[in-house]
Amino acid sequence: MVWTDPTHWAWIFFVSEWAIRLAMMVVVPFRRTPAAAKGWLLLIFFEPWIGLAAYLLIGRPKLPRWRSEKLTQLPVVMAGVNDRLTGDPHVFHPDVGPALASAVTLAEKLGGLPILGGNDMELLVDYDGILARLAADIDRAERHVHLLFYIFVDDRATAAIIDALGRAAARGVRCRVLLDAVGSWSTLRTLIPKLRALGVAVQEMLPVRFLPWKMTRFDLRNHRKIAVIDGRIGYTGSQNLICAEFKEGITYEELMVRVTGPVVLDLQYVFAADWYLETTELLDGDDVFPSPALAGTAPAQALPSGPDYPTQNNQRLIVALLHGARKQVVLTTPYFIPDEPLLQAMETAALGGVDVHLMVSETGDNWFVSLAQESYYEELLESGIHIHLYRKNFLHAKHLSIDDAAAMIGSSNLDIRSFALNAEVMLMIYDTGVVSRLAAEQQRCYANCCLLTLETWRQRSFTRKVAQNLARLLSPLL
Repeated sequence: MVWTDPTHWAWIFFVSEWAIRLAMMVVVPFRRTPAAAKGWLLLIFFEPWIGLAAYLLIGRPKLPRWRSEKLTQLPVVMAGVNDRLTGDPHVFHPDVGPALASAVTLAEKLGGLPILGGNDMELLVDYDGILARLAADIDRAERHVHLLFYIFVDDRATAAIIDALGRAAARGVRCRVLLDAVGSWSTLRTLIPKLRALGVAVQEMLPVRFLPWKMTRFDLRNHRKIAVIDGRIGYTGSQNLICAEFKEGITYEELMVRVTGPVVLDLQYVFAADWYLETTELLDGDDVFPSPALAGTAPAQALPSGPDYPTQNNQRLIVALLHGARKQVVLTTPYFIPDEPLLQAMETAALGGVDVHLMVSETGDNWFVSLAQESYYEELLESGIHIHLYRKNFLHAKHLSIDDAAAMIGSSNLDIRSFALNAEVMLMIYDTGVVSRLAAEQQRCYANCCLLTLETWRQRSFTRKVAQNLARLLSPLL
């Protein structure tokens, strides 16, 4: 029979592969960057069925309809919060001067959150000390504790946080925790019941579902790190709630910023919006958004980003800041997989006389990402960009400084995943004092770096060059 003839099935397979290739040449480039389209088409050309399966699973950075409908309701739902904050006598929008005015306007139009004056910022780099400080702030909470973290697990490092949440809930403090369903998957089944037994309200963010009416992709993640206590104290930055040595052979180094002042309510707004999207519960009372107290002099604004927004907010602001830089730019990131606009902005700044520094770890925590990252080094060095390879530990901090005037600290990496697929938050700080303190931290890191030179880099083996270039071809998919 024809259906038992191997030649018949071979022809079906051959024709189907070419049908996939031709069809995806039309589908893939639609509303996609050329780099991402080339990456997907390369995979589909060599492995049509595998590429098709991967594309259907993770190839379209589009939110499911049910979540998009919730997002359209968000501005109306949160309108009362916006009105109350705008009318508060302690809320004011300082003028940061003409050099930064366009960045302030751009950040507000992208993320919807205004610049707020009267803040105090404390930079924290001691990993265990950050967890201890957060636990101490939770122990002093009077009204509520809100935690939103990509990774939150139950281990020796987070025991103090969990115990503090239990004590806070026992004395009547409303404790709410959001944790990402993929980032925290290893302890979801034990941590969530444990926290709920302590009286803490816990919700998974973006749980992976394959039901057609409740579909959620596993690669669209909430990567934010936010803590808010009583609407008065806020934390954000790069550190998750997990032991620094959670990956064998790697010790993570982080940077967090502890904030007091009106901009804490920006972080609260981001938390409240995510809480609503996951639970449909609206947090809008005076206990959640209290009248802010002035705590310092630093102007700041939060910039949320992710697939919930029509544009790549972080990427656009960073590119704009690079084009506006006049003296020096320092970018620190654990993962550097730039898109074309970011790469061009960095190179243009350097070629235009700006002193551009990129600080990354010498050894990564993902070999394939590291190879793709390394493929960009040669052209960066040729443009005059200084590349510092951090040797002490794995530098997971995410921040940048522009001239002596502005700093950006938060959860976003300088890669396509953070720009397009992950929900992120960055805190934009327009204060020379904070920038000076960040510069001191950058100098500390430089002391543990080796400065890569173009001559040295060109001496790497041919095999490594090939591996890096192959990884780069697929970097838009990372």
